[in-house]
Amino acid sequence: MRFFCLSLLLATASAFTTQRVAFTTVAPSRASDAVEETSSAHRTRKATIVMDGKANAIRDRITSVKNTRKITMAMKLVAAAKVRRAQDAVLATRPFSETLQSVFGGLINRLGGEAADLPLLTQREVKKVTLVVITGDRGLCGGYNSFMIKKAESRFNELKKQGIDCDMVLIGKKGISYFERRKYPIRKTFETGQNPDAKQGLAISEELLNTYLSGETDAVELLYTKFVSLIASQPSIRTLVPFSASEITTKGDEVFQLTSDSGDFGVERKELAVAEPQEFPNDMIFEQDPLQIVNSILPLYLNGQILRTLQESVASELAARMQSMQSASDNAGALANELSLQYNRARQAAVTQEILEIVAGAQALE
Repeated sequence: MRFFCLSLLLATASAFTTQRVAFTTVAPSRASDAVEETSSAHRTRKATIVMDGKANAIRDRITSVKNTRKITMAMKLVAAAKVRRAQDAVLATRPFSETLQSVFGGLINRLGGEAADLPLLTQREVKKVTLVVITGDRGLCGGYNSFMIKKAESRFNELKKQGIDCDMVLIGKKGISYFERRKYPIRKTFETGQNPDAKQGLAISEELLNTYLSGETDAVELLYTKFVSLIASQPSIRTLVPFSASEITTKGDEVFQLTSDSGDFGVERKELAVAEPQEFPNDMIFEQDPLQIVNSILPLYLNGQILRTLQESVASELAARMQSMQSASDNAGALANELSLQYNRARQAAVTQEILEIVAGAQALE
């Protein structure tokens, strides 16, 4: 019994010795062949990365990456639901804008050249321009905010080179924080929100109208992101004030509709026809002067256009967030697969090491 225990102790001690000592009993020819096979295998095999020397660290990271993927997929679905809500909001405001466009067209036809005397339709010599820049309140939406900020900076510098003074009305926290840090001339700031409403559009339109009618600025340009599709958006510039009567009466709108096919989201855009001008009989008597009616309709039209661009910008932001979260989910899936390979290699290396130790102990007893 003592001899058996002593042999077991010697075998255990031999198992923890180096492989060079353990394999001294192997024949020289077989040992050289084994070394050559091992070296050739290690030349072609990639290095196994074991974090902190433990496979458990890789397993924990795989779990965290998969949890991150679940979060990004959930954020994508939330953004898709909000895009549909923005689409419904655009469709809900469509009847009002159609009626407004129809009445305005009829009044312009009735007045003829007299409408050119309205302040909001009068072109001035441009000495100062107000830029209205719409960005988002949050990040994680790809290049949505950065593209619009670069567009605004480019337009600001272009106007300065032409000798035109310029200030800004900023809508959205991202644009506010960027331009305030760089000391740009800022007239007013507003927050975007995820559900822009008529009250928010009215506050912005009143600020722009007061600025223009008081003579503090000669033109108002709107910079917003046009919603093209779920994978594309286009930073756009349009002159908001002064109005062009032909643009109001001859330009139709576009509506977008979110669709889904086999689990994939898509967008269908539809160009709507121009609202027909309403016909007013020649013998119709207006209680107010038609010029005053047109002058009252223009602020409503401006409010509707601002609300529409806010909704389209929010839809563009949400679509960009959907695309960004989809890319993050794909990257997380690819990283999880790569880590799984590393984990399996680490386990294989550990098992191989244990087998080598057992073989070394057995050969040491011979």
